Amino acid sequence: MQDTFEVNRTGRKMLSSYFENYTLEQLNKIPEGFSNNLFWNIAHIVVTQQLLVYKLSGLPIAVSDEMVEKYRKGTKPEGDATQEEADLIKSLLFKTVDQLEVDYNNGVFVNYQEYPTSTGFVLKDAKGAIEFNNLHEGLHIGIMMSIRKFV
Repeated sequence: MQDTFEVNRTGRKMLSSYFENYTLEQLNKIPEGFSNNLFWNIAHIVVTQQLLVYKLSGLPIAVSDEMVEKYRKGTKPEGDATQEEADLIKSLLFKTVDQLEVDYNNGVFVNYQEYPTSTGFVLKDAKGAIEFNNLHEGLHIGIMMSIRKFV
């Protein structure tokens, strides 16, 4: 699993660079032909990891209910993110992966509610969810690589 966590951190480093290389205005811009923006994708990634691994394991999540409502699957930006929101998401990028690795290594993931993903892959346990999460994050990083050309 060490490689799985390192792959996750590699993707998160890519996400972190968006906060360094784009203004908040650029992060919030929804280009023509797209339904979301760079910031939504980053926040969605953070929220989804918490839902797929922790929530489905019956454990507390590290993001607020408000954040879940704004960035879960099926949502789209309803307004511009503030600098405060951007700072919060940026701070969660690595904290959530580090905590996930600690929790996984400490065996806290005992129960899991099976979940069929929109890709057709069925998550059966936290290990599978952690591994699937890397695919999910990679898909969104790819979308972001397209969006960035238009902001």
